[in-house]
Amino acid sequence: MNKFGVLPPGLVLDPLLRGWLLEDIGRGDRTTQSLLDEGVIRAKARWVGKAPGMIVGLPVAARVFQLLNEDVNFVAVTDEGAWCEPGQVVAEIEGAMDALLMGERVALNLVMRLSGIATLTHKYVEKIADLPVRLVDTRKTTPGLRLLEKYATAVGGAMNHRMGLDDAVMVKDNHIVAAGGIGKAMTRIRSQVPYPLTVEVETESLEQVREALDYKADIIMLDNMDLEMMKEAVRLIRQEDGSVKIEASGNVTLETIRAVAETGVDYISSSAPITQSRWLDLSMRMG
Repeated sequence: MNKFGVLPPGLVLDPLLRGWLLEDIGRGDRTTQSLLDEGVIRAKARWVGKAPGMIVGLPVAARVFQLLNEDVNFVAVTDEGAWCEPGQVVAEIEGAMDALLMGERVALNLVMRLSGIATLTHKYVEKIADLPVRLVDTRKTTPGLRLLEKYATAVGGAMNHRMGLDDAVMVKDNHIVAAGGIGKAMTRIRSQVPYPLTVEVETESLEQVREALDYKADIIMLDNMDLEMMKEAVRLIRQEDGSVKIEASGNVTLETIRAVAETGVDYISSSAPITQSRWLDLSMRMG
């Protein structure tokens, strides 16, 4: 069941879908349009799962078909975010056959991609479900698909990190080098950042953690630290300022996420649920 994900409104989503449909249809679907008159023949189809996983993106798929023909009736048989087993029917569609055939690939591609992301996200979240820590995603997304990929991680149980560079301030290693240190970077940023944007600082050593604390970072990221250094950094931050949130990042895997969570951090960020996920195989069957 979808608990966390919120899809963008039609004003935002429809132009994306139209662009992807135009990319696939091009100057016309030569096969379908040679065989069928537009909107004349009606048909029924089923979407069937071919692998176990979490189904995500069915409302998006419905909109793909409706952009081609508003009379297409797309019925989700499973709830958004529900688990699917091979052979299970996840959706039933009825409408103009030409619309079903022209929209099939774009709609399936999106749902398979998003379902794969949500499925892997869910596996990561399960590893730390009993601990007071949240998994968050990153900006390592496919250009053009960020809103939907981050929607999929949210349905899978993660929290969204920044959607874009304007969401919050994150002072990363290259910013620190460019500014000449954390202190100089924070001093300049604090004078320009509007309320209520938070400021996060990426740290790679205990010295940098202390400097981030001195300059009142709202969130401190512990980047690529080994577990012992991470534990010491958490102890130091909690002792100095209990209001500062702590994020761990860097090479987090299904095998290591539990140990990272047990260091006491508030958040664990990972690109893996998006960058390392496999599409969940689905097929459309007519008749």
